[in-house]
Amino acid sequence: MSFSYNTKDELCRIELENTCCAVAECYGMLMFCNTFSVREIRMITGNKTLGQRMIDMFKIAFDVDFDSAPSSEKAGKHAYIITAPAKLNRIFETFGISPESLLAHHVNLGVLEEDCCRRSFIRGAFLAGGAITNPEKSYHLELVTDHFNVSRETYSLLLEMGFAPKETARSGNYIIYFKQSAAIEDFLTLIGAPIHAMEVMSAKIEKDMRNSVNRKVNCDTANVTKTVDASALHIRAIELIEAVGAMEALPEKLRQTAALRVNNPELSIKELAEISVPPLTKSCLNHRLRKIVELSKQVEKS
Repeated sequence: MSFSYNTKDELCRIELENTCCAVAECYGMLMFCNTFSVREIRMITGNKTLGQRMIDMFKIAFDVDFDSAPSSEKAGKHAYIITAPAKLNRIFETFGISPESLLAHHVNLGVLEEDCCRRSFIRGAFLAGGAITNPEKSYHLELVTDHFNVSRETYSLLLEMGFAPKETARSGNYIIYFKQSAAIEDFLTLIGAPIHAMEVMSAKIEKDMRNSVNRKVNCDTANVTKTVDASALHIRAIELIEAVGAMEALPEKLRQTAALRVNNPELSIKELAEISVPPLTKSCLNHRLRKIVELSKQVEKS
């Protein structure tokens, strides 16, 4: 199963103590579901646990059953439908909505006065219209609805709750989304999915550690390459000077440095400086090696 599917499974295990929270969760589901109109409620999901959660919540919140609900034994996506006018009227009345005068959906904050109800509303919105990517691949959580006002008002509600989501539109839908792992962790914790919030956190830590190791390996590789290239340059210069019999003409300090380099081709300049007798500074040894390279160039020209 996908990370999104499993996250919703965790949310569906939450037990609600208050009817008001069941009403708020159903409100979020309806505002972000497939169809919520004066003629029909249609909620589609392939998650059996979520399907049962919707049946249970609607019974608690409105004391209504779905007119059409699939068998829990069937696989695939299924529609949970209510078309009976009496049931629809009862649901609309619970949210303070008049079906006759409804032109566009709005979020009635009077239904969401308590903090627990606001959390339940956001949870319902995620259950019906939310998705989250596997954090091992990328960080993205979104809430999707086809109601412009609902999207804007939910966005404002999230701002009041301390979040800073982003908005966009896609294919006639309005989307509220998060791209930062910390915000996604906080969001999941808020709506009641701490286990999957921890999985997002763990994935972030693992990625950071992997990136840190890769940076160190790349840095070490670059340093080794630099050391090898420098050593090859120095030894080639020394061999050229020796080939023309000019080594004995060099000052004693340069001859000692040349011998030190030839005998320790794998060492960096810093390491060569440390084993010199007497010990030298890196700058001093580097200066001597540059001098040898310059002399080899003169020899090569002549």
